[in-house]
Amino acid sequence: MADVGWITGHSYIVYGPLALGATTVLFESIPTYPTPARYWELIAKHKITQFYTAPTAIRALRRLVGEPINPEAWHWYNDKVGKGRCAIVDTYWQTETGSHIITPLPGAIPTKPGSATVPFFGIDIAILDPVTGKELVGNDVTGVLAVKRDWPSIARTVYNNHQRYLDTYLKPYGGYYFTGDGASRDKDGYIWIRGRVDDVINVSGHRLSTAEIESALIMHHSVAETAVIGAPDDVTGQCIHAFVCLKPGVSAHSNDLSKELIIQVRKVIGPFAAPKKIYIVDDLPKTRSGKLMRRILRKIIAGEADELGDISTLSDPSVVEVLIAKVAKA
Repeated sequence: MADVGWITGHSYIVYGPLALGATTVLFESIPTYPTPARYWELIAKHKITQFYTAPTAIRALRRLVGEPINPEAWHWYNDKVGKGRCAIVDTYWQTETGSHIITPLPGAIPTKPGSATVPFFGIDIAILDPVTGKELVGNDVTGVLAVKRDWPSIARTVYNNHQRYLDTYLKPYGGYYFTGDGASRDKDGYIWIRGRVDDVINVSGHRLSTAEIESALIMHHSVAETAVIGAPDDVTGQCIHAFVCLKPGVSAHSNDLSKELIIQVRKVIGPFAAPKKIYIVDDLPKTRSGKLMRRILRKIIAGEADELGDISTLSDPSVVEVLIAKVAKA
């Protein structure tokens, strides 16, 4: 489920199905209108066999009935929606890679909730030390995600700006294609995407992934979805701000809830990862396909609300003004 302004949309709604002679179901508006069950009703009505969506959309739908995908959302999607009958294929790729480069192979390789599994055939994945650029060999390592050799669908340039292509993808770590994402390889060789490297928050020398903090917050029974960003701090260099959406029926005015969430993060990660500010909000800025627009939150926190740029792709642009007011009151 994606709009055609995103590579997932035009590759898997337009080119892919046409090339295979498959039928595609198109719908207008947003996934939650007129009811949060819209996706599942479409699947039942049209007997859809392949359903492709984004982790943020799954987290949002999980919230209404009771984003690298966190294990809690994976289990809800697998157990409640699919009832354990359908394979979840949690793939990793980019517009620039042109095709999946890390992917499960349903029925052939066991999956782990939250892991993109293993590299696809012919893709030579490397995890590099972010400081030295040296490859971290073996398992149980964490660093930046890169690819050693090219592959057929790799992007060759940026239109009318080849230097930008070189500077962004090939020069940061010479000899490798740099994805811009952090990743871990666990003891079994499975790859776990940790989020954008530029989404790493440095608190007093501790490098923290936003995805890691978000997963810790979502473990709390009251939290449906969340978005974490870093903000400048005079003492720690950066501090953590968390936007949190609650499950239905949970009081947003609970005096103890913010404290509970801070304790949750301290317990799961450590005291240095505790958010400095927590904003309880009704919604987050997302596109119609459910993709979180994290840059908007950064601008709001930085006091640059007049420099948000184009927000026309948001499913509900009015959420921006609500967030600006919420941050201003905090």
